[in-house]
Amino acid sequence: MDDSTRALPTKLLGKTGLQVTTLGAGCAWLGRRADGSVDQEMGVATILAALEAGIRLIDTASMYAQGTAEVAVGEALRQRPDLAGSVVVETKVRDVRDFGYTADETRRSVETSLKRLGLDHVHVVYIHDPPAAMLQQVMAADGALAALREFQSQRVIGHVGIASNNPWDNAPYVETGEFEAAVVPDAFSLISQVARERIFPAAERFGMGVVVATPLERGLLATGTSALRPEDHINRTFSPEVLQHVTRLEEVCARHSVTLLAAALQYVVRHPLVATTIPGFRSPDQPSASVSAMLERIPDAFWDEIEPLVRDFKVAVPPR
Repeated sequence: MDDSTRALPTKLLGKTGLQVTTLGAGCAWLGRRADGSVDQEMGVATILAALEAGIRLIDTASMYAQGTAEVAVGEALRQRPDLAGSVVVETKVRDVRDFGYTADETRRSVETSLKRLGLDHVHVVYIHDPPAAMLQQVMAADGALAALREFQSQRVIGHVGIASNNPWDNAPYVETGEFEAAVVPDAFSLISQVARERIFPAAERFGMGVVVATPLERGLLATGTSALRPEDHINRTFSPEVLQHVTRLEEVCARHSVTLLAAALQYVVRHPLVATTIPGFRSPDQPSASVSAMLERIPDAFWDEIEPLVRDFKVAVPPR
């Protein structure tokens, strides 16, 4: 069968009962131009392109794309009502940078997200980027988790998750067992294995669904070392050791006629705990390229050679 006619596979998102495509649309960079400004029309077009390519999971947040990502997602869903009903939508609460993770702030954030999305129900809502030091506040009777459980009892949201960009902040929340799913950025890829230390063992213990973010390491594992652009270094600095190692991975890919993009995306969802991965899409050309990569046929011989080369460069830094 031609890859162009194949549908993305689906996996169960832990104990949520939700079936999600193994590739989702991450919205952190949605419609973002090279100069940092946001093109709203491009954002809508990107989500439409993702839907048309067969992606049925959209991961957004109230702070993404300067607060406009949820609006773009909502508009795209309105334009494709024939597809909207089959899409799993997840968003995150933290609508201002000085968010205190109180119940009142969380209610406001959820209500704002629903309005922007034009929805009366969201499948999963994650608590976004809470520091480990705020665990007690998040879990308190007047904290973020309690407010989300209230919305859950009202069937406004389906499931409650945790999502923190720093894996050492994320891990203590995953280890509570109080969440049904976790978004795991900067912790699992061909060059990062941090999630195996604490996050994956806890997720397995509690049956949590795992969504791997940043599988492409800010574009390094999409384009390879020769095609890195200045914007690919946002919030990351790649050491000469990392770049040298990725060049070695590219050489293995070339020998097996496998694209680096396909290797990077498929590697993370091969893990039995990982339901899906959500590379961040900027523009309408990226979803179809990622779908093609996810459907690319990769021989077992390639995985046999690449697995021993997977490294943990510990791209994140644990708190002191």
